[in-house]
Amino acid sequence: VQLQASGGGLVQPGGSLSVSCKASGRTFSSYTMGWFRQAPGKEREFVAAISWNGGRTYYADSVKGRFTISRDNAKNSVYLQMNSLKPEDTAVYHCAASRVLVGREGPKGLYEYDYWGQGTLVTVSS
Repeated sequence: VQLQASGGGLVQPGGSLSVSCKASGRTFSSYTMGWFRQAPGKEREFVAAISWNGGRTYYADSVKGRFTISRDNAKNSVYLQMNSLKPEDTAVYHCAASRVLVGREGPKGLYEYDYWGQGTLVTVSS
């Protein structure tokens, strides 16, 4: 599976932005998909995950209620809608694919994801 993220940009605090990830390959619909982010000088951290059919989602506490992950298997795509953005949301956002099923606690570990896309930069600043 090859992943390509897009849609990053500059947005003001309190604003909204949506990033997308397009996957290649015919097995996209069999994977749990996740979003991670990495701020300058910090480790990559989990943001959100969605099950293969979109029926289950899991979020990091820091984005719960503000971000929404979704997917469209017909388009081999996963999305992250980000609302009420804060300066601390500034990071490079990466999509990733996992064979682990979405449960009560993830998958949220980097080691649980098999394929990674290049990131797209989201900058929240006035």
